[in-house]
Amino acid sequence: MAKVIMIQGTMSGAGKSFLVAGLCRIMKQDGYRVAPFKSQNMALNSFITEEGLEMGRAQVMQAEAAGIKPMVCMNPILLKPTNHTGSQVIVNGEVLGNMSARDYFAYKKQLIPDIKKAFQKLEEYADVIVIEGAGSPAEINLRENDIVNMGMAEIVDAPVLLVGDIDRGGVFAQLLGTLMLLTEEEKARVKGLIINKFRGDKTILDPGIVMLEKKGHVSVAGVVPYMELALEDEDSLTERFDKKEESCIDIAVIRYPRISNFTDFNIFEQMKEVSVRYVTNISELHHPDMVILPGSKNTMGDLKWMRQNGLEASVKKLAEEIPVCGICGGYQMLGEVITDTEGVEEGGTLRGMELLPVATKLKEEKVRCQVEGKLHELDGVFSNLSGLEYVGYEIHVGHTEFTDGRKIVRNNGVKECENVGADVIISGRNKNVYGTYVHGIFDKSGIATAVVQALAKKKGILIENGAFEDYQSFKEKQYEKLADTLREYLNMEEIYGMLREAHLE
Repeated sequence: MAKVIMIQGTMSGAGKSFLVAGLCRIMKQDGYRVAPFKSQNMALNSFITEEGLEMGRAQVMQAEAAGIKPMVCMNPILLKPTNHTGSQVIVNGEVLGNMSARDYFAYKKQLIPDIKKAFQKLEEYADVIVIEGAGSPAEINLRENDIVNMGMAEIVDAPVLLVGDIDRGGVFAQLLGTLMLLTEEEKARVKGLIINKFRGDKTILDPGIVMLEKKGHVSVAGVVPYMELALEDEDSLTERFDKKEESCIDIAVIRYPRISNFTDFNIFEQMKEVSVRYVTNISELHHPDMVILPGSKNTMGDLKWMRQNGLEASVKKLAEEIPVCGICGGYQMLGEVITDTEGVEEGGTLRGMELLPVATKLKEEKVRCQVEGKLHELDGVFSNLSGLEYVGYEIHVGHTEFTDGRKIVRNNGVKECENVGADVIISGRNKNVYGTYVHGIFDKSGIATAVVQALAKKKGILIENGAFEDYQSFKEKQYEKLADTLREYLNMEEIYGMLREAHLE
């Protein structure tokens, strides 16, 4: 059996995901086979494994920190919100169906065997499993049949580190209030407290820590400073959406209500000459160097949203001057029509933006696969991308075909994937519009750089080859920085002592 430790938080966004990643990297550095686990994740940023199974991106990030490949058993249940009161429920990487929040609350106890089986499979690989909770264990209305916080800790007999976010204020009330709302059995599982995202002089905080330990009867295992890290964060609470500064090369990403997989654009954020702005209305759009329509969990609904608030008309106008790129749902929007005879989203037929010669039919069956290949010969501003190698994955419910007689080219004979021109397609009307189903297409070394170089050239600016760091190397440095910081500010000896059977041998 693997040794386990669990990170729970006083709220969403307290820093659980990063702490799990940091502990995974520390334990990897210390020579242990370590893996992350989250029984239930709610997110619209997802990933497809080698086996074609879907899981949350947060556990992919944590797996990278642990130095292992992502496995769906790290995240057996993924909830992808379809509206304010319902989600698509994915179990062991495959779609179970759509459920209302109430129906899922009543059903979720039936998923405990799946959670146990996934955890046991992970135990076959790992010496140590670092488990992440969700939200807060003090959500007393959700305590019944809990499968992700104290319920999960009980299933695997895990000691718990409870994390509070001091940057938002009220961290002492967060931690003490959470402990107060736990049962005695649950409180006994909490072996340490962590104050996260601290800015300032810790000596000023010391009197509060003394009182916290006295009132909570739990020791503080560390005070972690606020860290500027360029890693994937929880999509529902990301600070990326708040960035509005414009750099030399300005990329505007349309932030629909149900935006998904915006991790596709993280690579551009580490380029100092580039700004990535998420825009929700015409006044924020300005005149960027490129517009990206990202993935969507409800393509028809989000296209209607763009149509109603005027963003569609503005993007179509900009497409006469600058590149417009659609990925997955955004690619479908750029076509001529979206048909939903099976009621996958909103039913009926919806006119597209008519910028690409394609038509999409939504189907119940979801396409899930990893893909790789070379970009086709491209015209227009991105002709410099022609022939570059790409890797990525497809995850969509639409079947897309050309309307001008061309054929879809499938990659490596993989019949399940609509691998459309790394699938980059150029519209027949102008040379500025591109579309693809491939998530992660920019991550391969060279493609993002070529995109930025093409945009710079269009503006009369020169950016040399080698100006940007390899993205994987960049992320590795971020994981090392995270681990180094946690080693300095956490009591790792105490944390190792919390693992099952006291200490690792």
